[in-house]
Amino acid sequence: MSNAMLIAETAKSADPSSWSAESGQPLQPGGLGHAVPPSVEPAGRRGAAVPGSKSEAGFWSDVLVLSKPRIVTMILVTTVATAMIGAALRPEGAGGLSVVAMLWLLIGTGGVAASAGAANQIWERVIDRRMVRTAGRPLPAGRMSAAAAIGWALFWGLGGTVLLWAMFGAAPAIVGIATWALYVLVYTPMKTRTAWNTTVGAVAGALPVLMGFTAAGGRLADPTPWLLFGVLAAWQYPHFMSIAWLYRRQYKEAGFCMTTGSDPTGRSAAIQSLVGTLAIAGCGLVLCLQGGLVWWNFAGALAVLAACWPLWKASCRFAACPADDISRTMLRSSLLTLPGVLLVTTVCILVSA
Repeated sequence: MSNAMLIAETAKSADPSSWSAESGQPLQPGGLGHAVPPSVEPAGRRGAAVPGSKSEAGFWSDVLVLSKPRIVTMILVTTVATAMIGAALRPEGAGGLSVVAMLWLLIGTGGVAASAGAANQIWERVIDRRMVRTAGRPLPAGRMSAAAAIGWALFWGLGGTVLLWAMFGAAPAIVGIATWALYVLVYTPMKTRTAWNTTVGAVAGALPVLMGFTAAGGRLADPTPWLLFGVLAAWQYPHFMSIAWLYRRQYKEAGFCMTTGSDPTGRSAAIQSLVGTLAIAGCGLVLCLQGGLVWWNFAGALAVLAACWPLWKASCRFAACPADDISRTMLRSSLLTLPGVLLVTTVCILVSA
């Protein structure tokens, strides 16, 4: 990933009142506003922090941003849900997860996810300077050295993997390694080469559901984890298409290959959003009804459709008239649809188990 400075005209056109120090994440950047240009944050902040000082607080704030906390939070929420499902569906005689074990699972999974987020920003630190949305991240803004970021990524990547392997066996650790490698070594470089990067990113973003499921004793031969994987993978299409539309000009100027750049009409993004929403609903319905044709599963199926309806409606509106305000509505709807579907399907599976 290459090249240099933040594009001058992009910085000029940005509204300073909308800048914030935190970068937009691939998961939920819609409401974050623009990032702080490097000129707003002096490079001198790279110096050693004095214990208890504002500089030290700024360092840990930057470390948090480096870890992409919104993505990590989403992964941990899905990990809890899938671990509960995996424990409920585990083979007879297999142990479940205690509260302490769940905490270790979250630390290990969160560590791997934070490492992947940091490695992604290390890789893109030069190209991130070109986008107002990402120029305020610690690395492109010059507030953190690449060496410090690499150390942080290595610590949590290795530590999280070792913890998962030691506490829960090989399966969740191997899934974690595969997730990290796919996200960092395949998805990240693909972002400047082909719009198919969204598909690879969707797979990488959905794999962590298998970590929680296998850690709790669930078997990958069961169709349930793969249906949950389908929900997460499908959800990322309407979610990321809305982001790609909102930041289409910045992505294009920075050199990223997005669907909204190769098809500026928005038609392709709309189709992917519609298909993704249908797939979320389909996987959710099967997850609810596979436990039996009883009234609570039918109620769950209706709740899944209700959770998907706002996203479907917004995607249809975007298909009819691609516009920024509709794209923002689609983004907000996606952030409600995913937890809604996960909550309903988890309850249905636990009640039917």
